[in-house]
Amino acid sequence: MLKSLLEKSRYLVVIAVLSCLAAALGAFGWGALKTWHAVVFLLESGGKDALGAIKFIELMDAFLIATALLIFAIGLYELFVEEIAMPEWLAIHSLHDLKAKLASVVVLVLAVNFLSHLVEWKDARETLEFGLAVSVVSVALVAFGHFGGKD
Repeated sequence: MLKSLLEKSRYLVVIAVLSCLAAALGAFGWGALKTWHAVVFLLESGGKDALGAIKFIELMDAFLIATALLIFAIGLYELFVEEIAMPEWLAIHSLHDLKAKLASVVVLVLAVNFLSHLVEWKDARETLEFGLAVSVVSVALVAFGHFGGKD
């Protein structure tokens, strides 16, 4: 009886999958709204305001976060419930695969945030320190993705 209960407990992950899907849907909607505002701003400013570039960088960030949530939902479902038809690059066979894919998205989000900071550059030293911090975290995440799952 306990074995059967434990085997069926894997379906508890569906709560996390549905929650991540709802969050991804919200984040994609947030990105769509940001896209609308960025395009309106671009048309109103005639493309002459540098703030437009920041708006487009920020909308990339929104879509990257939405994508990370979607990847996480798909990965959890594949790991705990059943495999689903996905492109091979999105197939997740272990927790390490899932963590590595999420680490890749985090690196992209960090890069986009750095670009946004760079466009708003006010203090060279602060920008350098921020860039170094982003680099250190990115290198650690890439190293984890490359070496973390190898025996």
